[in-house]
Amino acid sequence: MSVSLKKGQKVSLTKGNPGLSKVTVGLGWDVNQFDTGGDFDLDAAAFLLTDSGKVSGQNDFVFYGNLEHPSGSVKHMGDNLTGAGEGDDEQISVDLSLVPANITRIAFTVTIYEPEQRRQNFGQVNNAFIRIYNEVNGEELLRYDLGEDFSIETAAVFGELYKNGGEWKFNAIGSGYQGGLAALCANFGINVDD
Repeated sequence: MSVSLKKGQKVSLTKGNPGLSKVTVGLGWDVNQFDTGGDFDLDAAAFLLTDSGKVSGQNDFVFYGNLEHPSGSVKHMGDNLTGAGEGDDEQISVDLSLVPANITRIAFTVTIYEPEQRRQNFGQVNNAFIRIYNEVNGEELLRYDLGEDFSIETAAVFGELYKNGGEWKFNAIGSGYQGGLAALCANFGINVDD
């Protein structure tokens, strides 16, 4: 049974699902009718973080330009350039059993591609959500609908998986950033070349 989360709420993924290792993180959104005339391209990404809250190297950033972590634990399932249609717009597959020992958190983010040039922000995005389902049987484990909290932000951390003792838990974060992908990368310790 799927758990519906509110901002800041945390839930254990593995406690009630012993043996759970393969999950898919689905991220979705709709663009409202008050758009800028240009197409929206939102991009999901995963940052694999150590206890410091930063990546240990550039490869700990999985996105449309680096689809798979070297460990095989996190795989981006491909870039959706329009976000059209129902359901997940982009998906990231996670094998919890393959996550390197030094990685204690995996943050899932969505950014708007070229927000300044296209004059776009999350105030123009509706129905944003993150959900996690069991890859083996397709059962949805949790869902967090972000609501309409954003206005001028161009990047958002939707949520994160984190290790607590021997358990994997999920934290519904829902925090926005200005400055798009570059701001998120700087926050998590990735060097970005302009």
